[in-house]
Amino acid sequence: MSVARNSSGSSPRRGGRSTPDILGSGSDDGRFFQTLREFIDHEKRLLRCSEDGRPQELRYVIYRTVFSQVIARATAYKRLLLTIKAEYDDVIRALQRREDEARTAQRSLAASTSHPKSLTTCQRRAAQLRRRISVLQRETAELQEEIQRQKSSKEQTTWIPGLTVAESEDPDALDGHLKSLEDRRAALLDRKRHCVPLEVKAELDAELQAAERHRDQLSLENARLKVLFQRLRFVSDRLSSWEDEEQPVPLEELLGSTLENVRRTGVTDDDARSIDAELFEDEEPTGVSESGLLADCLDRFIELFDSAQYEEAALLAARSPRGVLRNLHTVEMFKGVKGPPGSVPPLLLFLQALLMTVPAGDELPAALSLLVVRRALRHGATRLVAHAVTHSKLTFSEALGDILSEHAQKHPGAADMCLALATVVYEACRLHRKSALSMCRRGLIHSAVDFMKHCEDLTAEDCMWVLCRSPGLSLLQLLTEPQRGQAAILSVGVALSTLLADPQLQDLALQLLDGLVSRGPGVLEEAILEDSSCSVDLWTDIASLCSELNRADLGRAVRSVLLDQSGTRVLSPDLEGARLMEHVFL
Repeated sequence: MSVARNSSGSSPRRGGRSTPDILGSGSDDGRFFQTLREFIDHEKRLLRCSEDGRPQELRYVIYRTVFSQVIARATAYKRLLLTIKAEYDDVIRALQRREDEARTAQRSLAASTSHPKSLTTCQRRAAQLRRRISVLQRETAELQEEIQRQKSSKEQTTWIPGLTVAESEDPDALDGHLKSLEDRRAALLDRKRHCVPLEVKAELDAELQAAERHRDQLSLENARLKVLFQRLRFVSDRLSSWEDEEQPVPLEELLGSTLENVRRTGVTDDDARSIDAELFEDEEPTGVSESGLLADCLDRFIELFDSAQYEEAALLAARSPRGVLRNLHTVEMFKGVKGPPGSVPPLLLFLQALLMTVPAGDELPAALSLLVVRRALRHGATRLVAHAVTHSKLTFSEALGDILSEHAQKHPGAADMCLALATVVYEACRLHRKSALSMCRRGLIHSAVDFMKHCEDLTAEDCMWVLCRSPGLSLLQLLTEPQRGQAAILSVGVALSTLLADPQLQDLALQLLDGLVSRGPGVLEEAILEDSSCSVDLWTDIASLCSELNRADLGRAVRSVLLDQSGTRVLSPDLEGARLMEHVFL
């Protein structure tokens, strides 16, 4: 190798020409690779390398120099390229060492012609080496074709959020992710169509402020009138008692003392309430008047319903006194009729009126809540259900949350809103594992893991339940890796054993093991040693399952860690049987 370096370094002086600058003067990648090709051709001419393609030490020196310049220019893949270059140098040194051994053996055979068997062995070894070189050349060509394909397809420089590295390169996974994004975009556009411009909102805010100012003015006027009413009543009572007196005082003296008392007396809250009760006691239906009001309401509802005035009938039923018409029987009545073609279904009219007129916090019965939500979702009234849930107009139950979750799975366009509403319902019912599952299905993986970590009611079995129903490598990694010095939520061994036992989740377990092995030789060992919840027998079973799934490499990796801890060393495969990852530029 030293001879090659001296030859390369002295070539410019022999040729009388300077070597082109490898880095080039521009920042364009095409110009950079063109400069490298010119440098390679120039050095080959100066070093008089043969053009028949046979491996030469000087050619290796040229391409190693070029590879170093490529690594220096790289940014995102510098570590990977450095690893490839190191393996490349190791292979070159191994080949050179074998060639030296072959030349030594040939010289010894030339000196002595009494060893024909050794000559046959060396020839056989040389043939093996030539076949090995052919294999390396073929793999190098395949790698170069892959690099060209990646360059032509304009490889992305950032990872896609929500996808793993393997999924980012899988066309089927990318198509599924694109479809989900399109569904979410359609849902957002649908919500946008129901919104109003900012100008309309500003006008409504101005009207609201004007109404609030008017309300405040009326409140002040009401308070002033209450004070005036109390004073007039006080004067009236005093005059009535003055007329009944046998020896009344003079009227002027009476009025003077009465007005003085009125000025000193204020109106308290109790006085104001008594005044309101006195003024409006005749407007509250009680006794016979209440019965009459209910009868009139029922008669009016039947009249409107029979005349097919379903919108007015729905509004009247929703506002019926004491909610006598807010029941399942009324729902069935509207369910059994149909409106004119092109009009809103009568049942949906009643549901809208019912959910919009019920006061916030006044919950409908559980059975009626389930029926209302199911029918509203069937008619696509998702915003109406959201209004009812956020204003606590429904009785929350597990069945209600399940209805929302099931609708989200069948209708991707409304999935995000329905899952968010289901999370609210589940949290109100303290169904924490279903709350975490809804978060995972919305794509809020980190929020779900943080929720499970801080929820004291959730057990490891609950977390495993969530993982099995919303499988994903990101969720599995977050659940099995320690966070900020704290222990992992799930045991790595227990999670792997459970996933490998399910045929539909075996690939997820293998992906986790692949990630542990690819991150370095000590990562898998550290994960196994720190997993105090998993026994050696369970890890042995995991290794056996990996072998049964045609992943013997993962099984050997697990057994290697286990045997190292018991004092036995597992030897790595020899150079001939191992797959080399290197770049050989020939």
